[in-house]
Amino acid sequence: MSFSFLDGVRVIDLSQYVPGPYATLLLADMGADVVRVEPVGGEPMRRFGPPDADGISVWYKVVNGSKTVLEIDLKSDAGKADLQCLIEGADAMLESYRPGVMDRLGFGQARIQELNPRLVYCALSGWGQTGPYRERAGHDLNYMALMGGLVTSGPADAPVMSFPQVADYSSGIQAALAIVGGLMGRDRPRGTGKGCFIDTSIAEAVIPWQMWTLTGMLRPGFDISRANIYLNGGTAFYNIYRTKDGRFMTLGAVEEKFWQAFCETVGRPEWRDRQWEAPPQSGLIAEVTALIAEQTMVEWETQFADVDCCFERVHEMAEMAEHPQVKARGMVKRHDGPDPFFEVLYPAWVDGKPPEARAPVRYREAAEVIAEWT
Repeated sequence: MSFSFLDGVRVIDLSQYVPGPYATLLLADMGADVVRVEPVGGEPMRRFGPPDADGISVWYKVVNGSKTVLEIDLKSDAGKADLQCLIEGADAMLESYRPGVMDRLGFGQARIQELNPRLVYCALSGWGQTGPYRERAGHDLNYMALMGGLVTSGPADAPVMSFPQVADYSSGIQAALAIVGGLMGRDRPRGTGKGCFIDTSIAEAVIPWQMWTLTGMLRPGFDISRANIYLNGGTAFYNIYRTKDGRFMTLGAVEEKFWQAFCETVGRPEWRDRQWEAPPQSGLIAEVTALIAEQTMVEWETQFADVDCCFERVHEMAEMAEHPQVKARGMVKRHDGPDPFFEVLYPAWVDGKPPEARAPVRYREAAEVIAEWT
């Protein structure tokens, strides 16, 4: 646990793969007691990714740190009884089934409200509980494709697949925030004292990030296509360039002072007044591209060492993990041994203190947890 904001809050996690488990990882980092309910034999994510000596994926372990795992057959009478006991003692529950699955298991909204009127219940599905796509299958790439996450990203000739998965992780953040909001709405001094049902989706987590391009689409002459607007590759001052040795550098000189500093540093003062040429700035981009290709990354880093212009190399993962800024903040911790892994902690300091390391995932029997929760 990193912080104690949610100390004493009990959360049931019925989700699988990344979005839901990432949401409850954030809740666990904030102090919640998170209990994962998985099918007998474990959820599929245990077998997806590099395995440890015990045969369980390390990717599964790092997204489930500080949680307790119970294996329960929810199709059996005993399993249903165990889940009922957990629901009665919980503050919040998250599940990621397709709409209708919880009803078929005997735990629809009405029954859950009867069992625990104070429960904050979050259903994080692919497309939401309503609409023509409610039961449609999908993964991150599909959600990004439909909801505008791909159409404006990448070079002009093709969209670019994002990694890590933007929809998966952003929906996890969205679900965690909604659960915390539900708990506050229940428990604050003028709160309702009652729980709520939260219907959110992986796909919908992508839409709020499209507010600029959606609005721009309504304005005459504003072309939102790839590599054609200010922040998606259509300008020289905000772009990625290849160096002589095949590395890549980023320039984010949005403010005029930063662009002017860049132009002066590279010896091209004549570029200063061209910053706001209409995109796509194909000519200016080509000129900057040719110039950057004349020197190696180290040579450019030396030249820009003391220049304030939003310049940074594209770091390899190993470089990122060892970077002085990353190490100073203490959120990326390397664990060596027979099963080495990196732990990425909650990205915040509280009262001047960095986040603490998580406890490893624990596997327990349902009866033990139920006894503690009742």
